[in-house]
Amino acid sequence: MNAKVGLVECMSSVEDPRIDRTKAHNLQDILVLSVLAVLCGADGWEDIELFGKIREQWLRKFIRLPNGIPSHDTISRVFRMIKPMAFHDAFQEWVASLNFGSEGLNVIAIDGKSLRRSHDAKCGKAMLHSVAAWSVANRVVLGCQSVDQKSNEITAIPELLKKLELKGAIVTTDAMGSQKEIAAQIVDGGGDYCLAIKDNHPTLAKALTQHFENAHENEFNDSSIRQHKTKDEKHGRTENRYYYQGPIPDELKCLTDGWKDAKSIGQVTNISVRNGKETCEVRYYLSSMEVGVKRFAGAVRGHWGIENSLHWILDMTFREDESRIRKGSSPDNFALLRRFAINILNQDTSKESMRKKRKRAAWDENYLLNRLAAIL
Repeated sequence: MNAKVGLVECMSSVEDPRIDRTKAHNLQDILVLSVLAVLCGADGWEDIELFGKIREQWLRKFIRLPNGIPSHDTISRVFRMIKPMAFHDAFQEWVASLNFGSEGLNVIAIDGKSLRRSHDAKCGKAMLHSVAAWSVANRVVLGCQSVDQKSNEITAIPELLKKLELKGAIVTTDAMGSQKEIAAQIVDGGGDYCLAIKDNHPTLAKALTQHFENAHENEFNDSSIRQHKTKDEKHGRTENRYYYQGPIPDELKCLTDGWKDAKSIGQVTNISVRNGKETCEVRYYLSSMEVGVKRFAGAVRGHWGIENSLHWILDMTFREDESRIRKGSSPDNFALLRRFAINILNQDTSKESMRKKRKRAAWDENYLLNRLAAIL
């Protein structure tokens, strides 16, 4: 683990894009103010200014504010100008110093999310798409990489992986990230991969489908395939998940030899019943993990969890999909403010919802101080 880096300290590494004569407010103060405001419910620049004015005296315990609280126009202008890469690097430095405890990184789920209203047709600006690395055990965003098109996930994921400590981790991706080069990069970094295989690798996908269909027809007389089942019941929905994992059979090795250290294949069948309606989804996986079906199941379920643990929270609690912040680099930079906030609030490991934690931080100064004690 790296030496601890406080939130205020990591913000000092972000290069100030303003010329000297425009610096009425310290960049470090603006960044810390903005993180804390978003943590407490701010969804835009005017909200950040309002939070600052209400909490100005309290904020001076942590930041200097020599000229008071900057206006929302100033805050907006600064975030339009900041280079996202510099802000991402500061985020990465701070996250790298967090204590992940005895569980370490465990499963790292990598998945992409679009900011639906970040596009600006008049300016020819495409919708922003962000790829995030999520620590499943610790519920922490480890890093993110933004691109202007979803198809660029293939190029964004290797750049994101370069920033991560992969030793001992299981890295999962959806089909977009299932590339031989990415698999090799994960193994070279000391991790294992568990990659979804779909139509972007049609020959392999077809072979995996046929292999497991034959296994089902033969009632798994091949003892090399391990099985595991889980059942979840919540919110009126029942989900039965059936996991099957085995070593790569000889007849498939000609298709998997190009995947570095590939050792096992898997199938997951998810049967969901809600309001009397049943749906069934089947997925296939290629992995560098040795056969261990419960470990495989944990990796797959951990990846699915990113939708509820991160993307759903961003949309439903932080209203990311509704944000109309579009100018310059501000969509990318404001997205990172939300991820700072999620990481801080998730240091509270209670069962309380993210929405309640965010309100509690805004309304209860002692709670907010407790959340900040470990990160400022």
